Amino acid sequence: VQLVESGGGLVQAGGSLRLSCAASRFAFIDYGIGWFRQAPGKNREGISVINNSDGSTNYGHSVKGRFTISRDTAKNTLYLQMNSLKPEDTAVYYCARTREVQYCGASDYAVSIGNRCYELDYWGQGTQVTVSS
Repeated sequence: VQLVESGGGLVQAGGSLRLSCAASRFAFIDYGIGWFRQAPGKNREGISVINNSDGSTNYGHSVKGRFTISRDTAKNTLYLQMNSLKPEDTAVYYCARTREVQYCGASDYAVSIGNRCYELDYWGQGTQVTVSS
């Protein structure tokens, strides 16, 4: 499994960025896939996920209405469109293969996204997003 993120950078508050994640060695259609972020000194925060079962999407409360997740299954590429960025969005952003679990405490690698829990089993090297005020 290989996941490679790109598209991060420095942007002013209120601006936009689009992250991409190129995946290989597994088929998108067979797995959930999503984004999480981690800022220095903070825990992982689940951002968004596309559920493989029906293509539905979930978003974390802090980004709902500002971020949009999408995928191109033909290209095995995941995207995250980030609008109305805030300084508190500054973090390293990772894409990850996911599977839904019943409890967020079930694994050290589980995150909550919306009202569901997801375990992260593979992720990329991350891309830095910095939002200046």
